[in-house]
Amino acid sequence: MPRTTSRRFLRPAALIGAAVLAASVTACGSSGTPSAATPTSASASAGAAAGVLTVRDPWVKAADKGMTAAFGTLVNDGDTDVTITKAATEVSPMELHEMTMKNGKMVMRAKESGIVIKARSSTTLEPGGDHLMLMDLAEPVKAGDELSFTLTFADGRTQTFTAVAKPFTGAQESYAPGHGDSPMPEMSMSPAS
Repeated sequence: MPRTTSRRFLRPAALIGAAVLAASVTACGSSGTPSAATPTSASASAGAAAGVLTVRDPWVKAADKGMTAAFGTLVNDGDTDVTITKAATEVSPMELHEMTMKNGKMVMRAKESGIVIKARSSTTLEPGGDHLMLMDLAEPVKAGDELSFTLTFADGRTQTFTAVAKPFTGAQESYAPGHGDSPMPEMSMSPAS
């Protein structure tokens, strides 16, 4: 089936310049964390009335091809647990991923049970942890691009949010295809120098 991708999801960085002054990115404790000067989306903190969750500081690792991932903090202000079972975007097929140890190596794999956000708590999607994996980019995702994502929950509800693409070296993760018997890509974690 031929794939067609539009660039509708991209907005010039100039249009989000005001967000730079109004928002800062939550640090993950790494020297490679995107800087506070990097813009966040106006939809970055859609309230509970607008959706199932609040999505804070969403961002995507900029990439020219192959795979990349989306991150952020998911806040559940409700009284019941929420489970994300699927994520989608126009630029790539997606999977929910987690990091786990396999044969002494940290590897990524699909998170079959979904991502659970407990009632009255939050879950952080971050490099080296749970994340939303973009599996096969149809076109490059450049720093400053805005991508729209749709989350599907276990109860059938959906929620859309926008995330800004950012350059990120962090732990120098690589989303290249894995080796050995693992069908999922490995994440190479090198110490930051």
